[in-house]
Amino acid sequence: MELKLSSPQDCIGDFTYNFIWQHKGAKLNPTETIPSQLGTNHSYEDIVEVLKSGEDVHIKGDVGTRLGSSLGVNLVFFGGNGKELPEVGSIVVDGNAGSHLGLSMLSGAIYVKGEVNEPFGNVVQVGSDLKGYKKFVSITWLLHHPEERETHAVLEPNEFKDGELALTDRILRNTLAARCMKDATVRVKGDVGISVGILMRKGCVLVDGNAGMNAAALLNGGTVVVLGDAAEFLGVEQKKGVALVKGNTKGYVCAKMTGGRIICRRTKPIPPVRETKLETEDLTLLSKLGVSGMLTLNYGRYEV
Repeated sequence: MELKLSSPQDCIGDFTYNFIWQHKGAKLNPTETIPSQLGTNHSYEDIVEVLKSGEDVHIKGDVGTRLGSSLGVNLVFFGGNGKELPEVGSIVVDGNAGSHLGLSMLSGAIYVKGEVNEPFGNVVQVGSDLKGYKKFVSITWLLHHPEERETHAVLEPNEFKDGELALTDRILRNTLAARCMKDATVRVKGDVGISVGILMRKGCVLVDGNAGMNAAALLNGGTVVVLGDAAEFLGVEQKKGVALVKGNTKGYVCAKMTGGRIICRRTKPIPPVRETKLETEDLTLLSKLGVSGMLTLNYGRYEV
């Protein structure tokens, strides 16, 4: 499918339709025609369905934000299982792309000839098989498929080292490691944006920096460690797993949390979450991060 645009448009190839379950169609109607098309009248839904069928979408011109959001996710809201779709088409942009490219992306690829604005989504640049284009794939997809790491080699300074993905390019990313279902590790040198570790079931993300809002949101297993500070809504709707913040946290910690545990500097959690005594496993984890002895008195364990 080909799409020519006279001006950048948002949410093209957005499998969530800008989180339609929240706005109920007020912000984006999937059947509406994408504005500014030249010679075609494709809808947002047309693009998503074509990508689901395994066909590529070629866009002539610049695109706006949220390109390929949740690309390759078999979304529960639409009757899916929340896992990755195996045969998803690619998005090819003959222009520039706005921020939040590939939010919570799981499979497929996005090619961009021009520049991409930060923050990125859950993507990393790899060697491109399309000359003149930057190629981005899902970080989670690379964690799930180690056999693909040779043919989809991440570009320096990022690298897979000892089986772990080290992100050292200091690009700000949102929804990092979204929906990870494998025991794999991502180490980030620098800050991350919103929703790091969202919907993870397995694995570990270690952030040597600060985290934006909603860190460990909907965490359903695995571990999220932030060595710096975390913004509001740490562990929002967390179900399982562990979130640990060595630095400071802001408000609304543990909002709507139903399971798992959070270890952080003492705070006032949102009820019914309560502070409990640090256990041996918590003290061991803190010790590995340089927090031991009297310093542990500054930390609490929070769970339902």
